[in-house]
Amino acid sequence: MEELARLTATYGFPMVVAFYLLVRLEKRLTELTSAINQMCNCVERMEVTKK
Repeated sequence: MEELARLTATYGFPMVVAFYLLVRLEKRLTELTSAINQMCNCVERMEVTKK
């Protein structure tokens, strides 16, 4: 039981922080992915009009 408490104290906090950051950043990563896809579409359209 002491081993479990020690492991939780040692690794529990970093795991909780990592999980929190992943959940919080997921929305931003989704928005960034969408923005990058939109930029790629715009660049493709610009290249087609140049030809």
